[in-house]
Amino acid sequence: MDFKVLKWQILRGSLAKRLLMRAFVFALAMAIVTFFQIVHDIRTMEPLAMNFDECSLSIGSNPYVNFTGFLKPVSAFAVPLMGSSFLTPCREETENLTVNVAKELMEMNLLHSGAKALCVGEGSGFAVSALRELGFFRAFGVDIHPSFSLLRKRFVYELDYEDNSFDFIFSRALDRVSVPALLVLEIERVLRPGGTGAMLVGGASNFPSGGLIRSAISVSSFLRSSKVLRVCGIGSFTLVIFEKRFDKVAFFEHYRLPNECQSIKNNMPFINSMEPITDENSGLIATTKFLYLPEFVNISSRKRLIYINIGAGEFVNSSILECLKPFYPIEPQAVNIYVVDHNTSALSSYVKRPGVTFIYYPGLAGDRAITTPGSSDEYLSAPLEEDEFDFIGWFKRTVEDEDLVVLMMNARAVELRILFELFESGAICRVDELFLRCSDVEDCTNTVCENCTSLFRSLRNSGVFVHRWFGN
Repeated sequence: MDFKVLKWQILRGSLAKRLLMRAFVFALAMAIVTFFQIVHDIRTMEPLAMNFDECSLSIGSNPYVNFTGFLKPVSAFAVPLMGSSFLTPCREETENLTVNVAKELMEMNLLHSGAKALCVGEGSGFAVSALRELGFFRAFGVDIHPSFSLLRKRFVYELDYEDNSFDFIFSRALDRVSVPALLVLEIERVLRPGGTGAMLVGGASNFPSGGLIRSAISVSSFLRSSKVLRVCGIGSFTLVIFEKRFDKVAFFEHYRLPNECQSIKNNMPFINSMEPITDENSGLIATTKFLYLPEFVNISSRKRLIYINIGAGEFVNSSILECLKPFYPIEPQAVNIYVVDHNTSALSSYVKRPGVTFIYYPGLAGDRAITTPGSSDEYLSAPLEEDEFDFIGWFKRTVEDEDLVVLMMNARAVELRILFELFESGAICRVDELFLRCSDVEDCTNTVCENCTSLFRSLRNSGVFVHRWFGN
């Protein structure tokens, strides 16, 4: 055999093997990527499927036109660059849809008429008009158009509003922008912590459940600081309802509390007159003088003084309680003291006075071992169930509107969780004065609470009459 022919066959065979190997590796890589995508979709679809049902909305009956006046799309994000004149929403259908979505959210207690609302996308003017007819007088609208910034070399969908500006945002624009992820991130940015977002996205009508959930996956995968609350079908479309997470102490000042939040309303005018927030390393701790609430507000009409000590039972008989007496002119028989803690054996040596009620809360142990209650003293009058204690439920049952409520607590992770719950439930509106013990070394050492100063500043900016208490 000619040497050149033999060499060519060898080279050709080697090349074929290399090509075959590369094709195999590429196919294997694609299979692995597909597998992980399937796993991701399953994990994402599972929580969405648990919250999926049909929306209880009565909107339009034309099966050939969707509820925003568009022709039915083939799939989500299929027509992002088509002319806006073709996609301009119908006013009647848009207003009808907006009204029903708002009513749906109000029935779920996720929206109230005092909320500051934003409608995003073309036809937002119609949606704003519908919301204002419902009593949402602080409703605004903004159109979003795909645009490319030559300076930034990327698509821009920036909303001209400050961070944490709105309580509710409604958008149907996700199917019609080139980079939907950027729009979702902008919506999250201007949404307040605890605020509600609602997005209408296209779905596959041939698969009424799975197709709609799959279209919702696109929204959930774009969300960075929110959680999906509910996914429901509207004809061939999917309504995705989500809530921006409320998980950092810096968010307290941005959290939307009820309109009739009495303690915040009463105390806000006097926040700037309080003693300054003292740093624990400033050396000014000993000279800091508390300016108590009764120095600013007349409390003579209050029926009782409710003093609640959470997780700081060792200070229940300390000078701080004695210091309250001169400033709170309430008869002793109208003073009710509650110590909420997990360690009954430790507290039995402190809670020795009449009128002090111990509330067993095993969850306050955190990572520490929980001491089994074994004391039979009379003042341990609260039932000592082993089940998890519902502090917010107990608080609402115990406190009445005419009471003056003083709360003292530490700023450990477990107590901060209670503080978040007080905001989320609206129970903070019944707390008149708060004494909070916080250490930058022991307490505020994570992303939830970066430092004590930011914690106190955010609480005061929200209207909470809070003092930095050092336990002395």
